[in-house]
Amino acid sequence: MATIAANIQQVHERIARACAVAQRPVQSVTLLTVSKTYSPDAVREAIAAGERRFGENYVQEGLDKIGALIELRGELEWHLIGPLQSNKTRVVASQFDWVHTVDRLKIAERLSDQRPPELPPMQVCLQVNTSGEATKSGLLPADLPAAARAVAALPRLRLRGLMAIPEPSDDPDEQRAAHRKLRELLETLRSDGLDLDTLSMGMTADLEAAILEGSTMVRVGTAIFGARSSAMS
Repeated sequence: MATIAANIQQVHERIARACAVAQRPVQSVTLLTVSKTYSPDAVREAIAAGERRFGENYVQEGLDKIGALIELRGELEWHLIGPLQSNKTRVVASQFDWVHTVDRLKIAERLSDQRPPELPPMQVCLQVNTSGEATKSGLLPADLPAAARAVAALPRLRLRGLMAIPEPSDDPDEQRAAHRKLRELLETLRSDGLDLDTLSMGMTADLEAAILEGSTMVRVGTAIFGARSSAMS
C-alpha cells in the first residue's frame, strides 16, 4: 500500500507533466491537499512530506484539525472549500486563511466585518455555478461582475479569484470545456480592472484538464489519502 508521502509525490509528478504539456512553469500551480474526513495524524504525514496547505469542507471538522495541529498553526494555511452558512462566518473569519466558496455578498460582508484586525486580510474566491445546475451552489455567471466588484471593495478581504466544481465527466474534452468557462470569466473580470490571480479548479480526476485551462490551484484529496465516500475530492 502506497504511503501518503509517495502519493503526494505522484500528484506532484502529475502536476509537473500537465504543466509541461501546457507549457507553463510548474510553480504556477499550487497543490491544495484536501484533508476532509481524514485524521490529524494523516495530515501530519502530509506535513512531513512537505505540504503546508490543507482544504476542509466542513467548518467544525476543520476547526478540530486546526486545534489538533495548533503547534504548527504559523506554518500552515487552512482553506475552507465547502459551503459556508451565515452563522459560521465569525469562527471561520478568525480561524481560516482562505475561503473558496463565497457565493453571495452577505457572506463576504460578514467575513470582512468579523475578520480580526490583527490578522492579515482573509483570502477569498467567489464560487461560480458554471454548469447551471439548480442544486449546485455558486454565483451565476451573469451575476459575477457586480458581486466581484462589491467583494473586492471590502476592507478585510482580498478577492483572489474564482472557484468552481464542474459536473463530473470522464471525457477530457468535456473536462476542459467546463474549466475553460471559469478561466474566461476570470479573464473578463481582469480585463475590467480587477487584480485576480487564482483559479481554484481541478481535483483528483481532472487536474490535468484544469491545468491545461489555466488552473492555479488544484484541490486533491483522494489521490493523496485514498478513497472516501464523498464525491468532492
